[in-house]
Amino acid sequence: MTDRETGTDHIRVVVADDQAAVRSGLVLILRSAPGVEVVGEAPDGEEAVRLTRELRPDLVLMDVQMPRLDGVSATRLIVAEGLADVLVLTTFDLDEYVFGALRAGAAGFLLKNSEAADLVAAVRTVARGEGLISPAVTRRLIAEFARPAPARSANAPDPAVLDVLTRREREVLAALGAGLSNAEIAERLRMAEATVKTHVSRLLGKLELRSRVQAAVLAQELGLVQTS
Repeated sequence: MTDRETGTDHIRVVVADDQAAVRSGLVLILRSAPGVEVVGEAPDGEEAVRLTRELRPDLVLMDVQMPRLDGVSATRLIVAEGLADVLVLTTFDLDEYVFGALRAGAAGFLLKNSEAADLVAAVRTVARGEGLISPAVTRRLIAEFARPAPARSANAPDPAVLDVLTRREREVLAALGAGLSNAEIAERLRMAEATVKTHVSRLLGKLELRSRVQAAVLAQELGLVQTS
């Protein structure tokens, strides 16, 4: 987390994608959106990190598979240094890249085949400080965590990590795992949206997590999310 202003009235974005045509398309979409400014373009992860350090954008739109430095590693560096939020954009809807990017601290995850309006909405959502995973990916993630996974169970978190949370913070964490926004959590738990933001900030600090999306993954891993 950083002390940068993350208001949605003016969002500065760096776009990182190794395919020039795709990158140009993304830039065109974002530049057509009111209040969104593309301040830099990067063809690989190393350049994405360099530009982010230099330009200090609000958000980096990050491809996963890139030369020199992959998107997951670049995301990890950017988040660890508190340079910007990262919205991961890829063609892969569920594989090691998704989990790697989320655990690296990505604030959101969106598929490349998403509509232009969804891309702009995702940028605005992440810029507001609310993590985002596209609905299709959320359903797949929940389904993945709902089924037995021996390969992942060895690294499963200890439920005791939740001991530091209050009952209300646990409820908020479970709601994050269900992919709810602050407004939706406020409605579900009958509290003010500002109070939700406070709970989210506190539980992230207590659990030493970099983003609310990481908190959502943790909630899923610990079985806090009810699936049907």
